Parts: sequence; C-alpha cells; structure tokens
Amino acid sequence: MTGAASVEVLGWGWRHASRRAWAVRGVDLAIAPGERVLLLGASGAGKSTLLHGLAGVLGGDDEGESEGELLVDGMPAGAARGRAGLVLQDPDSQVILARVGDDVAFGCENLGVPRAQIWPRVDAALSAVGLDLARDRPTKELSGGQKQRLALAGALAMRPGLLLLDEPTANLDPGGVTEVRDAVAAVLADRAATLVVVEHRIDVWLPVVDRVIVLGAAGSGVLADGDPAHVLEVLGPQLAAAGVWVPGIPPAVPGPPVGRGVELETARELAVQRVAGRPVASGIRLEVSAGEVVAVTGPNGAGKSTLGLTMAGLLKPASGELTASAELAGEAGPRPISWTSRQLLTRIGTVFQDPEHQFLARTVRAELEVGPRALGQDAGEMAARVDQLLERLRLAGLAEANPYTLSGGEKRRLTVAAALATAPRMLVLDEPTFGQDARTWAGLVSLLAELRDAGSAIVVITHDLALVDALHARHVRLGESV
Repeated sequence: MTGAASVEVLGWGWRHASRRAWAVRGVDLAIAPGERVLLLGASGAGKSTLLHGLAGVLGGDDEGESEGELLVDGMPAGAARGRAGLVLQDPDSQVILARVGDDVAFGCENLGVPRAQIWPRVDAALSAVGLDLARDRPTKELSGGQKQRLALAGALAMRPGLLLLDEPTANLDPGGVTEVRDAVAAVLADRAATLVVVEHRIDVWLPVVDRVIVLGAAGSGVLADGDPAHVLEVLGPQLAAAGVWVPGIPPAVPGPPVGRGVELETARELAVQRVAGRPVASGIRLEVSAGEVVAVTGPNGAGKSTLGLTMAGLLKPASGELTASAELAGEAGPRPISWTSRQLLTRIGTVFQDPEHQFLARTVRAELEVGPRALGQDAGEMAARVDQLLERLRLAGLAEANPYTLSGGEKRRLTVAAALATAPRMLVLDEPTFGQDARTWAGLVSLLAELRDAGSAIVVITHDLALVDALHARHVRLGESV
C-alpha cells in the first residue's frame, strides 16, 4: 500500500510489565491521511509510548499490557509492516550498522526495495537532513546530533506513509533544528505522508503542522485536540499549567548568581578526543570556578560532549593540560583522569548525553542510592537525601519503577538526581534539559541555580539557549577563542 496512512486510536492504553501505573490510557483519536499532527503533553504523559505503539515496536505480552486498539490503514499497527517510519527519542538506540550509508539503507533493504533504488534514496535522505558525510563514515564517530540526523535519514529513505518523530531536534544545534524541520516539510510536500511529531519546544513545528493533540497526564486521555491557533491561544494558560510549552507563556526563571568563587578546574591548550590520535577539538583555554555556570555550545560534531567527559575526568586529554585546583582535588592530586571512581563521586558529578549509559540499578530509588552507598553514607542520611531528590525532581511516584521504563524526560531527571546524590563540588551535565516539559524544565533550572549559589561549579553542554540565559551562564562556543 502506498500514499499517506490513516490512524485510529480506540480506547488505547499501555502498561509496562514492571509497572502498576499505566504509561498512557483512554486515548481516542483519528488522524486522516496526510494530516500533520503535533503531539504534546507533560513529561511522562505517554507521548513516546503512543508513537512506539503506532510503529508496532512495543513488544508482546511479556513486555507489557495493552487495551483498546491501534490501527494504521485499518490494520493493527503491529501488522502494518513498512507503513510507519519511526525516529526514536534516543538516536543511539537506532544506530544499527557500522557505516553511515549502510545504516540509512537498512530499512529499505528490510522492506525489499530494489537495490537500484536504494542508494539514490540513501543519498537523497542524507542530503535532505544536512548530513554531509561519506557513505563509509563509521557511525561510531558521529556526535549525538549527527546520529539524530542519521536516524531521520533512515526513516525518510523508507518513504513511509506514516512518519513518527519523537523529539527529532532535541540534540541539534539551533541551525540544525531549522534545517531538519525544513527537510521534513520538504519530504511531506514532495510525497503523500501523514506526520505525527512529538516535541516539547513547539514553535519550530507550528509552520508545518495543521493540528495539535495534547495528551493528559496519569493516563487521562486526550486533553486537547484541534487547530493549533485555537488550542494554543484559547487553552494556552490551562496547557501551560499542565506543563506544556506554550508560546508567550514562559516558565519562571531564577535571578543572577550571587558571585564567582575560587577556581576549581583549568584547561590550557587542551585537545580532546574519543579515538586515539583523532582530536575533535583543540586549543581550548577555559577556567571553571565555584559559584558559576559555564555553558558550552556549538554545532553538532564540534566536540562538546567529548570536552565534557574530559573535564569530568572520564577521558584522557589528547594533549595540553587539564588540572584541578587544590580546592577541588584535595589529596586526590591535580589530574582528574587519575582519580578513582570513589574520588570522583564527591568532586565531579557527570550526566551523560544518553541517560541509559549510566543506569546501574533496578529501581529509581536504588539508582539514587548507588553513589551514597559507595561512600558508606549513613542509612538515615542517605534516605533523607534520596527522598529530597525524588520530590524535587518529580520522581517520587516512580521510586520503585525500573529506570528503563521511564520516559525520556524522566530518565534525564533521574541521571541529574543521581549525579547530585553525592553532593559533588563540580557538575558536568550534557543536555540536562532534554525531554523536559515547562514545569520540569523550570524545576531543573531552579535546582541548578541553587547549587550554583551554594558554591558548586556547573558545566552544561547544551543547545538549549533558554537554559543558558536562565542560569546567567558564561557562554563558551566551542571552536571560538575561549
């Protein structure tokens, strides 16, 4: 079957096998062929779960429990093979093969597209998303943002009747956001396809979509559905109160820092690398002091995440110097790369770009206890600290949940909470506001501002310029003189 796909959701819900609460429930809606829908809702409302269901990738009875029906072109979504193309929230989980061209071609090959048509599709898709890389470029060398473009190229090359995008621009630099949005718009204009896109920051997609659907929290079904102007203007205050990012209703932000303290870490002519002998950024000069936030920005592939991991003592510098002051290092010595994991716990806390790369425990509560237990912290003190973080970051109701069953935004807040559990003097956070609704974003910003004003040093690797402004951060663009 070709052309744009239709979607029917009839009283549908899904509950993960290890959870008591439903991830999403009571959803009733119909999407006509060719409609372009922006799917909104608070963090944890079930947006990603609905997209996974429509793509037919939620799994069987051993993965969870479902109710109601999900139909694509009148067929159960799991049986509508090849009709849906899905770009996941986490691009790492969608990289399959070792080379860029092969990865984009993978979906086409599985659909039985004739070989003569595959490579022209691959080249066109890579060009459409602005990924100017050779087909034989190793996928392991790509940045998070480049992997996100790669995943989108793979979906576009399949030419699906239903295109499902789960925060497709979350890890992209500002220029890349517009480029990818325009690529999607061009694809929709060029061929018949239905679009459902999930984003928290919605301004960029309003010129493309013709309908907005808002999912309510806690399995409460559809909160709003209609023309974008009507939904956002008439119901704007109600949606903002529910955590939806509404243009013209910004969340509250904290005041400026109280003052910059002692220097904690210094980089001099630093070069950083992931693969030995292949630096991705060099000539970096940077000081990080107590009581300030340093925001590192720059285009995808510039080496921001690699710099963050190096400053966190997790990657060895390619060349140059990275030294910690006596104020931060104490008896551990001036070179963070030489510190033990125990020494790092109270000195530098790190949040990776991919939350799942640092999960160690079976429950949210146990995840927050990993660091304090390693330090031999008193049980009462540990419980009080964990309870405080659970409440502050809106995770209390998920304390006994498996971390892997959380939404993308909840996973991000969990990793931030885990980094804070040992009260380190310095924090290195890679995209800390990824996947957050307006309320959880404001909560994270407020918490980071409090840590800053209490004397912590915070380094954020980010494309979120609103975060940079809200924290009154010292802005460092990688690739420029710092």
